[in-house]
Formats: sequence, C-alpha cells, structure tokens
Amino acid sequence: MAAVVNFTNIPTLNYDLLSTPDTRPLFIEQFQHALINVGFLYLEHPPVPDALFDEVIAYLPKVFALPQERKDALRMANSPHFLGYSRLGVEMTKGAADQREQFDFATPFESTWRSGDPDYLRLWGPSQWPEEEDVPGFRTTFLTYLEALESLSYEFIGLVAEALGLPPDGLAEFFDAQRRMQHRTKIVKYPTRDQVASEQGVGPHFDAGFLTFLLQASDHPGLQVQNLSGEWIDVPPRPYTFVINIGKGLESVTQGLARATSHRVLAPAAGTSPRYSIPFFQNIARDLRLNEHILQCPTEVLKLKGQRGELGQTDSVNFSEYASLPSGQVSLINRVKSHPDVAERHYPDLFRQFFPYGLPAGTAY
Repeated sequence: MAAVVNFTNIPTLNYDLLSTPDTRPLFIEQFQHALINVGFLYLEHPPVPDALFDEVIAYLPKVFALPQERKDALRMANSPHFLGYSRLGVEMTKGAADQREQFDFATPFESTWRSGDPDYLRLWGPSQWPEEEDVPGFRTTFLTYLEALESLSYEFIGLVAEALGLPPDGLAEFFDAQRRMQHRTKIVKYPTRDQVASEQGVGPHFDAGFLTFLLQASDHPGLQVQNLSGEWIDVPPRPYTFVINIGKGLESVTQGLARATSHRVLAPAAGTSPRYSIPFFQNIARDLRLNEHILQCPTEVLKLKGQRGELGQTDSVNFSEYASLPSGQVSLINRVKSHPDVAERHYPDLFRQFFPYGLPAGTAY
C-alpha cells in the first residue's frame, strides 16, 4: 500500500482477517499503513465477547453514581501508585484542568518497592476497588475484561513486529515476564458542556508506552486526533470496537517510523448526556532506557517514513523524556504533572521540582 502524506479519517481493521493464511497478509499491510501514517485505527470484531463489552459498559453509570463519600474513600491521593478516584477537574493536561471524573485501575500487581529503590519502581501496585456490596460483580467482571485486554495487547506486539519487518519476538526485549508487568486502565465520565468549566474533556496529549486500547462506551462523539497538518479529525464511537493508538515509547524505539498521534477529548454537547470511555494502557519494562534499545527495521520499511510527509505543529508535547530517562521514570513524571495532589503526598521531591510554588489553583482535593 502506498504511503500517504496526510489522513482525514481513521482506518478500520478487521481482526477476523488474521484467522486464515490467505487474509492475514492483508491485515498486516493495513496495520503497517496505520502504524506509520496515522497512529490510530479502529479494530472491529476483536476477540472479546460482545456480552463482556455489554457487562462492562453497564457498570459504568453505577460506579459513578456511588455516593460521593464512597468515591472519595478511594481517592487517588491515598495511593502512591496513582490508582483510585479523581474528582471532576483534578487531573491536568498541559497545565489546564481536564473536565472529567475517573477511576484509575490496573492489572493485579503486588508492589516490591523498598526504601532506597528508585521512586519509579513504586509506581506499580494494587488498585483501590469499590466495595463489593456497593457495586456487586464489578470487580470480577472488570478484571475479566482486563485479562482479555492484556492478552490482546501482547498479541498486538507480535503484530507490530510483523508489520515492521521484524522477527516475531522483535519487541520482546521491552517486556519483563508477564507476572512482573502491570498495565493500567481507567473508567472515565465526561459531563456535558453545560455542567463543566471548559470544553476540555482531556487536553491534547500523547500516550506513553507502546499501545493503547480504547473502548468508547457511549455513543457520544468527542475523541479527536491531529493529522500531519495539525487539523483535528473526529473518531466517532462504533459499537464493539476498540480504537488503538501508538504511544511515544513505540515511536521512540522505531526512530519515528511508528508514529504517536496527538489527540484530545471534547466535552459532550450541552443538553445531551455524559460520555463514558475505558482506555487500557500497555506498559513496558520500567528500567529500560529507550535510547539504548533502538530497533533496526528493514530498509524497505524505514523508507516508508520518508514518504509520509513532514509532521506539522501539534498541540501535544509530553513524554519527550524518553530520550534520556528510564521508562518508569518517564511514566512517573507524567503522573506527577497530571496529579500534583498525589505527588505532593507521596513524591514530595518530584512535586517541588515541577511545582515549586505549590499546588496549582483548583487541584486541591
């Protein structure tokens, strides 16, 4: 497939194409195009049962409808792992408050951090969950969903390698054994525009790591991605699909061949109803310095980057630290900037480094 200079929509890939030797090459060709030229794609017919999608989505309004004191008992500031509940407007992107309410969770992991270890090794640990009596079945169902997403994310790492002309295990060096990895997720509620201070559901940003798998859990538009010329392109919801996007980590280790794409979410229109979504963020090993692990893709694949065209000005600037710091430290810095109230409690030195004048206005819980 010939590379394009720009894009005006997001390509759709059918997971079923992977099921036969005759159609698999078409999927890989389409995936290569999405990786190099767009950075985003829809995945239809993923290997997640429709019933599980429906069950997870049905829980979201119930979790957010909990009494405020029950939600506050799970506040993220309790957790050095940045897992838990965030009130509307507490998280920040590019210095501005995001108009969303959310719970951050993660795949199961017991922290082994000890005093004297690098701070970034403290970032992974157990989630804070609502009480079973408050939302019966939610934790079990959501963990089942996370297990399915974790499996799919690892399968896609092999597909990335194939699409970039690498051996099947070409990206294995970026992951520890599965039991030593933790991947993050969140459930998010975006109130309507007439109920919030601005249209910034979440401000322009890149994702970290390698891949993000987003379930748009209601039929509201709002997700937008920025193309090569800086235009914002809508990514409307589609039932039973994932939106997959490339993180800055994967862009770094492919020398910019796979591209991370700037994106944002706008608040739902006034007079409608809240927008819900569930992003799943695939992490990479915490001790890696990505500038020491640059992939050597075949020349015929690398030349596709030059055919793409130059990237214009984007509104996202985060994760530039991948050039010099361990990936875990990069993730921790991002968390500190996004949740200064949590950083003030658990990472005071980093907090003072990035917020020398104290908590920004509006972030105190």
